[in-house]
Amino acid sequence: MAPTLRLVSPSPGHEPGVVAAAVYSGGRRTADITVDQAGEWSRRPGHVVWIGLHEPELDLLRRLQAAFGLHELAIEDALKAHQRPKLEQYGEALFVVTRTAQMVEGRISFGETHLFVGRGYVVSVRHGASTTYTPVRERCEASPTALSAGEDYILYAILDFVVDNYIPVLEAIQMQVEKIEDNILAASATQAEVTRLYQLRRDLLRLRNAAVPLVEVCRRLEQPGLPGIDPAMQPLFRDVSDHIRRVQEEIESLREVLAFAFETSLMTGQAQQTEITRQLAAWAAILAVPTAIAGIYGMNFQFMPELSWRYGYYVLLGIMAFICGTLYWCFHRNGWL
Repeated sequence: MAPTLRLVSPSPGHEPGVVAAAVYSGGRRTADITVDQAGEWSRRPGHVVWIGLHEPELDLLRRLQAAFGLHELAIEDALKAHQRPKLEQYGEALFVVTRTAQMVEGRISFGETHLFVGRGYVVSVRHGASTTYTPVRERCEASPTALSAGEDYILYAILDFVVDNYIPVLEAIQMQVEKIEDNILAASATQAEVTRLYQLRRDLLRLRNAAVPLVEVCRRLEQPGLPGIDPAMQPLFRDVSDHIRRVQEEIESLREVLAFAFETSLMTGQAQQTEITRQLAAWAAILAVPTAIAGIYGMNFQFMPELSWRYGYYVLLGIMAFICGTLYWCFHRNGWL
C-alpha cells in the first residue's frame, strides 16, 4: 500500500531554488508539493510531477536525483550553465538542454534551461537570463485536456515557449537596425552606431548558435522510440521545428541586412573622406597661386624689373585675386567646393 502523503501548499519560493512544484492528475493540478514528496507522487499511476527550479544548489539536485533516479552526468550538466543545446537519453529518462534569449538593456542576454523528463515527472532548471515558465504552467493548466497527455506535452509546451521568446528579440533587433539604416542613408550615422552594427551581427550569430541546434533536438523527438514520447505528440514537436526554422531564416535575413548596412556605412565614410579630400585639394590649389607669387618676390634679389614699377604691387594683387577667383569658380562648377 502506497504511503500516505501529507498535502502542503507552499508559497512560491518556499525553498531556495524552487520556483514551483506541483502534481497533476488528468490534466488538473492536484496539489502543491515539496521536493521531498515528489518521488512518491511521480510513482502514482496517472500522476505527473512538474517542478521548476532556478539556479539550484547541488544539494537540491541531489535530492531530485534520489527522488527520480536521475543520471549522474545529467546532474553535473544541470548544475552549471554553458551547455550546448542537446538531447541525451539516460535509460528511460531524457535530458534536454535549451538556450534562452531575451533583451536586456538593448543587448541579447542568453540563459539556459535544462529539462529532466521521465515517467511521471518533468523538472526544469533555469540558469542566467531566462523568462520564468509560470506563463507556460498557467497556459497548460488552462487546458486540462492537453495537459492530461502527460510529461511529453509539458516538454513540448516549454520548448515552444523558449522558441517563441526568440521572436521579440528579433523584432527588437530589427527596430534597431532600421533606425541605424535610416541614419546611414542620411549620412548622419555616428561611430557608436557603426560599432552597434557589428555588435548586433555578433549577437545574431550567437542567437543562431542557440536556436538552430534545437532543430536536431525536435527531430529526435519526432522519431519513434524515445521513452515517454507518445506518437500523437510528434506533430507538435514538428511544429516547434518549423518555428525554429523560421527563426533561423529571420536571423539570416537580419545578418544580411546588417552586412549591407555595415558596407553602406563604410562606403558612406569613404565618400565623405573623398569629398573632404577634394575640398582640401581645391583650397590647396587656390592658395598655391599667391604663395608661389609671394615666394618669388620674397627672394630679395637686387635686380628685379618689377621692383621699380610704381603700380607693380597692385597689379600683382589683382593677378592673384583673378587667378584665385578663376580657380574657385572652376572647382565650384565641378562640385569640388
